[in-house]
Amino acid sequence: MSSNNAIVRDATERYRTARREAGESRGAFESEINRLGGTPRVETAIRRDTAPAQVADLLDIQASEQTVIRARHMYDGERLVQLADSYVPVDVAEAASIENPDTGRGGIISRMRDAGFEQTEVVEEITLYPATAAEAEAFGVEVGSNLLQITHVGYTEAGRAVEVTVHRPGPGWVLRYNAPVG
Repeated sequence: MSSNNAIVRDATERYRTARREAGESRGAFESEINRLGGTPRVETAIRRDTAPAQVADLLDIQASEQTVIRARHMYDGERLVQLADSYVPVDVAEAASIENPDTGRGGIISRMRDAGFEQTEVVEEITLYPATAAEAEAFGVEVGSNLLQITHVGYTEAGRAVEVTVHRPGPGWVLRYNAPVG
């Protein structure tokens, strides 16, 4: 995939099991980049730490409570295209082996399903924010340039938030949504 092509993030399809697990993909990002003819690569750092206050609120946990954090740098070939930090409650992470760098076919959402924490609802909020110096350098934009932030919250059927992922895509992404009208 050339660096001029947009990356289409289809929120309607990306969380469906067949799409996430297509061709042994390790999750939605890998599946999306593969479908566009690119070369997905992800560098993942995993640690236990407290989540930012907003994330702790979304997970309905105490601000002092530990989470498992998967901080990812996501590439198409050598081009950094997204930063993403996932926060998962420790009990869910342990049950679903989220601390393993290779989460297997379908990524962490499939591992959560296998462990009894299937996400049946996803809520995403999109905001604009000014690029930090580090993000500006990483994405090749000016400091303060508007970037997107997608805050993804995955809920179980019982209404428990089991994942919050803060996606920060670089320039060139297209966000696609499809909602039934009835």
